[in-house]
Amino acid sequence: MQKITETKAFKMNGYFAFSILFMLVIIDIYLVYSIAVGRNLQILWFLIPMLLLTVLLSAGFLIVQPNEARVLLLFGKYIGSIRQDGLWWTNPFTIKRHISLRIHNFNSEKIKVNDSHGNPIEIASVVVWYVVDSARALFDVQHYEQFIAIQSETAIRALASEFPYDSQDEVCASLRGNPQEVADNLKQQLQNRLQVAGVEVVESRLTHLAYAPEIAQAMLRRQQAQAIIAARQKIVEGAVGMVQQALNLLSEQNIVQLDEEKKATMVNNLMVALVSESEAQPIINTGTLY
Repeated sequence: MQKITETKAFKMNGYFAFSILFMLVIIDIYLVYSIAVGRNLQILWFLIPMLLLTVLLSAGFLIVQPNEARVLLLFGKYIGSIRQDGLWWTNPFTIKRHISLRIHNFNSEKIKVNDSHGNPIEIASVVVWYVVDSARALFDVQHYEQFIAIQSETAIRALASEFPYDSQDEVCASLRGNPQEVADNLKQQLQNRLQVAGVEVVESRLTHLAYAPEIAQAMLRRQQAQAIIAARQKIVEGAVGMVQQALNLLSEQNIVQLDEEKKATMVNNLMVALVSESEAQPIINTGTLY
């Protein structure tokens, strides 16, 4: 496939060309008046070429607005693009195709895909892009806007298969837990796919992320269970540290001498009081009768 790269096209200041056109119109009017008054038909041999030249000259004008471009084709061949805004004149035989260089937003539809663990999820994204090469956008792909939409959906599906929806492991990245990393990955995938169309991706982010309805309740219960287990682990780690600190303080300050059996009893009581979900009820030992 022949790849086309954008080049600058020939153009002339439109106001200067308009002044030439205006003079040609004045000459045409004078010649028509001369024929009408003097009945001199020989002037027709000069009038007809002048009229054709005037028509051709008027066909070469074009207006380019800011952040727009005109792609010029001469008998099916690309001869360049005009990006600079203003009034210009160029070859009147060219076809002048318009293309926008403004920043566009593409909002993808919610699609159902499987994450890296095989769980069905719903995902959608927004892609911010603009055209950097007008020739490649028009000639290297068929309907570049439709091409962007299809490639964006393909990139989203590929992204979802690389990451799990959620992960309790902080080392492993996930779609929900690492939004910036996921956004950068999606942007890179889109840029690799869309550079063939002369498109620059400014930003891409997920706008919707959820489990599929058929497993949403089950996954919610699993998340709750994982959260409870993680919280329990933190509580146990903290309780063990507090018990160890209490035993060390009692031993260092010689507050009370505890044998191994009493230490085990104290550890058991402290662990129950610190880890238990219900509020602990202390029992005060006031001594024995005998």
